[in-house]
Amino acid sequence: MDTNKRLNLTMLCDFYELTMSNGYFACGMQDRITYFDIFFRTVPDNGGFAIAAGLEQAVEYIQQLHFDDEDIAYLRGRNMFSEEFLQYLRNFRFTGDVWAVPEGTPIFPREPIMTVRAPAIQAQLVETYLLLTLNHQSLIATKANRVVRAAEGRTVLEFGSRRAQGGDGAVLGARAAYIGGCKGTACTVSDELFGVPAGGTMAHSWVQMFDSEYEAFKTYCEIYPDNPTLLVDTYNTLKQGVPDAIRAFNEVLKPRGLTKCGIRLDSGDMTYLTKKARKMLDDAGWQSCRISVSNSLDEHIIRDLLMQGAQIDMFGVGERLITAKSEPVFGGVYKLTAVEDEAGNIIPKIKISENVGKITNPHFKKLYRFFGNDTGKAIADYLCVYDETVDDSHDLEIFDPEATWKRKTVYNFTARELMVPIFRGGKLVYKLPTLAEIQSYCAAQVDTLWDEVKRFDNPHTYYVDLSQKLWSIKDELLRENSR
Repeated sequence: MDTNKRLNLTMLCDFYELTMSNGYFACGMQDRITYFDIFFRTVPDNGGFAIAAGLEQAVEYIQQLHFDDEDIAYLRGRNMFSEEFLQYLRNFRFTGDVWAVPEGTPIFPREPIMTVRAPAIQAQLVETYLLLTLNHQSLIATKANRVVRAAEGRTVLEFGSRRAQGGDGAVLGARAAYIGGCKGTACTVSDELFGVPAGGTMAHSWVQMFDSEYEAFKTYCEIYPDNPTLLVDTYNTLKQGVPDAIRAFNEVLKPRGLTKCGIRLDSGDMTYLTKKARKMLDDAGWQSCRISVSNSLDEHIIRDLLMQGAQIDMFGVGERLITAKSEPVFGGVYKLTAVEDEAGNIIPKIKISENVGKITNPHFKKLYRFFGNDTGKAIADYLCVYDETVDDSHDLEIFDPEATWKRKTVYNFTARELMVPIFRGGKLVYKLPTLAEIQSYCAAQVDTLWDEVKRFDNPHTYYVDLSQKLWSIKDELLRENSR
């Protein structure tokens, strides 16, 4: 394999996307307009909501769709595809429409986070990569948001590059973690590419390279006098590490009038050590010194540390964030929901399963979020057919799609459509926001959720309800296909 050849992500697809596409071409169905939804079924970690992320990479992928001569040659060598189909792929480009929720939006099970309307082959071939990027980054953004909320306003940094599943897992994981609320990363290239602030100070090897821990700290402060952070647990944290850090601060920083500094612990009983270290630093006049900790942290450990009174200003979270270790699969799926006939009429399609959770919501749809005018909080999400509109000047009756007898009336609310146009006729019509704008938007939207939805244990169920028209269409299709 020529490792210098740039990977063409168009070929990053499941092989059956190609066999089906060849079949569509053979049947003359390549130009039939189809509608596909991306949605997920369960929130990771049994949480109350997830965070949408990965749209920017999906946009870049769609813009670059093409097949190289090498790709065509490879496919020809499989002896499975017609020559006419291979010639069709030579001029392959995306000409369809895409709608999606903006990155950073809180999202809920069974509602579309992206809809693709495109000719059958185009819509089929993009499935794998769109799922890959949205699943991965939404998973990490969701986990990061849980960790950040557990930290209760304290700084959280993403430290997981060396434990990520591959380079993209590290680089794009850091991007997603920033969307979820992390303030920075240890991954340098994520800063270079996306502007995720990269930072770091020293490892234990730096301390071990010197004849004494004090010499290592003093040298580091002399080289980096502006806000140095010293790793104090290489030998004995309380008897040696913290006293040596205080001595270095006194001898290097204090004469220069510098007060910004920090210590970091990477092992031991964090509650006990940070309490003791905080007192030692304060007694020495270094109340401004920040204490940061790392070492296999997650939202549950962070919450417990703070409940125990640990004196921590900043958390470095690595493997359990970058891999979403507690539940490392997001589970988004890509399902056909409608096709158009020759006259342009939209014909709804449904997937039925004995597993009720796998029954899809048919048709080309709109997604609304209702906000209470008196609280500003999100009340429920509402799925309706594409040609319906919501009049939020009147009360509206909505019902649970899984239990039609559960009905409630929504009143004094504002309806906001969540999905926005991304591509029209293959042309990008969406202005991609900066990463900082996405992070701010995410924080603001999470604030619209009730605390009951945001709690880690047994969160309140946030409802995604169907309009009467959509439910009737779904019910009719269920009856037709169950005979």
